Amino acid sequence: MNAPRGGSLSRLDNRHRHLERIAEVKAGTGGCERVGYPIRIREVEVLRTAQVGAGLIRVTVGGPGLAGFESHAPDEHVKLIFPEEDGELRLPEPNGLVLKWPRPSPTSREYTVRRYDAAAGELDIDIALHDGGLASGWAETVEPGAKVHVAGPPGGVVVPYVYDRYVLAGDITALPAIARWLEELPRTAAGWAFIEVGSAADEIELSAPEDVEVRWLHRGDRPPGTAGLLEGAVRTVRVPEGERVYVWLAGEAGELKPLRRWVGDELGLAKHDQNITGYWKRGVTHYDDDHDH
Repeated sequence: MNAPRGGSLSRLDNRHRHLERIAEVKAGTGGCERVGYPIRIREVEVLRTAQVGAGLIRVTVGGPGLAGFESHAPDEHVKLIFPEEDGELRLPEPNGLVLKWPRPSPTSREYTVRRYDAAAGELDIDIALHDGGLASGWAETVEPGAKVHVAGPPGGVVVPYVYDRYVLAGDITALPAIARWLEELPRTAAGWAFIEVGSAADEIELSAPEDVEVRWLHRGDRPPGTAGLLEGAVRTVRVPEGERVYVWLAGEAGELKPLRRWVGDELGLAKHDQNITGYWKRGVTHYDDDHDH
């Protein structure tokens, strides 16, 4: 394909246009906006792993393949690509600013970018532990020096920090994103964070603004995605009259359904004042919720 007039300069301008839009959204007084980034496939090296509470394993990757990685939103995600059952590794190919994926799609799992440190050349991915999980099993056994392929992020929902209150809620699969949300919110932010976990052993240290109330919800012996704790807790929120609120919810898709209705019918929030995403669904091995993703 021939290059557009202006050649490499035009391509460079296009490549960085998303940075201008991210800055505009963050500086604006409007609502959230999904901004796409140039998508890359990278071969990176596992540097170390560490337990984070009882329910998460942090895999830290780095190496030359991480150069140029971008991270702009607390809930953006990457895909870890794994070999097929026969050992074949099927990877997407660069196609301009996006990726061309083979069909059928390669075996992959999506995870939040928990931390990216450009100076150190490190990317942290926190993986929730569960029996029989492909990535969970990999994270428990992978050794430093192992190679893994990372695709993305494809973009993120950029939120201007102009709201009076924030409501963040999710289960342990959403905990990495909520932890990053709490770190990146202005220290003057106010609101609530509700996190459902199995027990106190799953709780981790969080860096929340002083006026954001963090409430841990313990599921106990009930299976994940069945307890209904998030709905009961989130519905206790009372937004002071005249204040503007932003709602971010993630977790098991079925448990979020009544909260989607609550956000729309009771809070009356517009689409650009909320982001509700099913990260997984009971009984579905590889669930993909495109809603606000």
